[in-house]
Amino acid sequence: MAEQVVELSGATTVNGQRVDIKVDDNGVMVDGARVVTTDIKCDNGVIHVIDSVILPADKTIPETAAAAESFKTLLAAVGAAGLAETLGSEGPFTVFAPTDEAFGVLPAGTIATLLKPENKQQLIDILTYHVVAGRVYSPDALAAKNATTLQGTTIAIAPTESGASVNNAKLLTTDLDASNGVIHVIDRVLIPTGKKVDARKMIFDALASGVPMYNSGHHASCANLYQKTMERVMECTPDAKMRSQMKMVLAAAKRERSSMERAWILRRGLDKMYVQLP
Repeated sequence: MAEQVVELSGATTVNGQRVDIKVDDNGVMVDGARVVTTDIKCDNGVIHVIDSVILPADKTIPETAAAAESFKTLLAAVGAAGLAETLGSEGPFTVFAPTDEAFGVLPAGTIATLLKPENKQQLIDILTYHVVAGRVYSPDALAAKNATTLQGTTIAIAPTESGASVNNAKLLTTDLDASNGVIHVIDRVLIPTGKKVDARKMIFDALASGVPMYNSGHHASCANLYQKTMERVMECTPDAKMRSQMKMVLAAAKRERSSMERAWILRRGLDKMYVQLP
């Protein structure tokens, strides 16, 4: 009799990465480890005993893509756009990665044109349209239905009869863990359409609304507006250093109990971002 294998699901661990759980005729497997004892109760949780150590992914997104040997064109484009350091930084990021075959179906000469120095910004826009801030696994992506990319516009994620799609691209493989994010493999290159988010205008508009709000005594509403604006700007900013600065500002603001002081912390952060943004 053939062995029965049932894929259950995955679970996100404390370190942010995901483990796969499945059941076969011999029991439950967690990644490559077999569960040998279950449901040992503790006063603060439960223990399941496994027969081997599960190791987290230790390669960055570019290193993981290079090891797969299916993303040579993507990695060349990332290098030409100057995004290798960003995608190798702490992140985390979610990358919808077109294969070499996906780049191969573009019109003849497209890749060579994009790799020219004078077209660097266009190349950056295309590549950052494939990247989302945070570690977003496929179940969460499907539940959200869309995501804002680092390029500033959104992509649509939807189930299909054969799996799932991102815009008009088919998801070939999902949830490839990297030390600083996750990779989903797609069969087409995504081309951004519509208006790119103007982060400087977004900050300007927030301050224009927030200042009279604050001066009228509505400190909490002002702080909430500034926080949402900074979070939105962070989503569409590919610069790793700036993203790190915004994370620190947001963390400091969330620790502050006074809405007045929280608004000022966020205001100073937005002022700094406004000056630094291109």
